[in-house]
Amino acid sequence: MSKNKKYPIEKSEKKWKAELSPEEFKILREKGTEYPFTGQYNDHYEDGTYLCKGCGTPLYESESKFDSHCGWPSYDKSIEGALDMIPDHSAGRLRMEIVCANCGGHQGHVFNDGPTKTRLRYCVNSASINFIKKLN
Repeated sequence: MSKNKKYPIEKSEKKWKAELSPEEFKILREKGTEYPFTGQYNDHYEDGTYLCKGCGTPLYESESKFDSHCGWPSYDKSIEGALDMIPDHSAGRLRMEIVCANCGGHQGHVFNDGPTKTRLRYCVNSASINFIKKLN
């Protein structure tokens, strides 16, 4: 989350710790990452919507998900207005961090090396999202 921006959902770190598992807190609030190929949504391809685990904001539709072979769930676009992008120099190079626009929870990073027509790859931690199956 950006320390400079006020988000619609703001909670104390104590409250976030009480609501999230230790892994979810590490990722959503401390900008951590899960090990590749370990997240529950890496190989998940049901129809539905992926939501921010911190606040329930819809972030991605299943139609935008693809197998990038990188070990994390990958999408070629997000739901409009759902994410903020923050320049991130923490890995010794410039990356674009993606955070939920509603609560500031860290989701992962977006790269411009995607195989689809958007050329984008939103690389997301499974621990930062939930899935709601599409009802037929």
